[in-house]
Amino acid sequence: MMLDLESVRLFVLTAEYGSLTRAAEAAGTVQPVVSQRIKALEKTLGRRLLDRTPRFVRLTDQGHAFLDRARSLLAAHDAALTEDDAQPRRVTLGVSDHVLGASFDMALRRIRAALPARAFLTVTLGQSQAIRDRFDKGDIDLAIIRRDAGGSDGEVLGEDPLEWRAPPNWLRPTGPVPLVTLPPPCGVRAVAIKVLDHADLSWDDAFIGGSCLALITAVRAGLGVAPLGRIVAAQQQDLTLATGLPPLPSSQIVMLARTPDHCLAEIARVLAASVREMLSYATPRRLPAHANAAHSR
Repeated sequence: MMLDLESVRLFVLTAEYGSLTRAAEAAGTVQPVVSQRIKALEKTLGRRLLDRTPRFVRLTDQGHAFLDRARSLLAAHDAALTEDDAQPRRVTLGVSDHVLGASFDMALRRIRAALPARAFLTVTLGQSQAIRDRFDKGDIDLAIIRRDAGGSDGEVLGEDPLEWRAPPNWLRPTGPVPLVTLPPPCGVRAVAIKVLDHADLSWDDAFIGGSCLALITAVRAGLGVAPLGRIVAAQQQDLTLATGLPPLPSSQIVMLARTPDHCLAEIARVLAASVREMLSYATPRRLPAHANAAHSR
């Protein structure tokens, strides 16, 4: 009995994403192909690996048992293809803090799993414009940025609405709106200030932080309100939507990628599928499901 490695790889991707559709996106194929290949793998193994319903895909007990062996098999295969004297490959990723700064551990895990043997991942977190500049200079292979105005290049992965976030029971003060933001030239800060100015609302800097995690901490401490995207705020159950402030616009989440070879093309697909998954779940009071039980959409 011989296992088809591509079918094994598609099974591992499905387990990671909890979705046949997301696994297909990450593999650069379509959902029916993933389903057929996994069914063929189940037939070869003589065991059912997935429970499928119209709403979700979930690993069976036998699927859980096979998953670690499947990952080891793929790792051994990839290592066997690597020449002993090959130079380590460096993959550079730049991510806007206002896109994934507080919630991209799962995406990083999936990217690391997609790296070939002897590859090294370098991740830079920063403001969208800075990440964009580094990509344009050729310092970064892949970039995820927030685009608030203009531009048509890159792959648009979806929309991420901005929302005012505050601690529970927050009441808007009678004086200036206390802002919790990243420092200029942060695009989100500029959008928030423009919205307040247009509504003729005064504002003042209550906290200027270096990351969205710092902004979330400042909001929790009651220092003020922060304009945050839904991806960043989705898992912050102790933050609430601030009332009495004008609505903020939505932004495009864009991937910029140089994919001159199969390695970078595969990593770009994995990254895009992960961000699309986050966007699909980043809605009010709806959090990402467990990686092994999610909507298959």
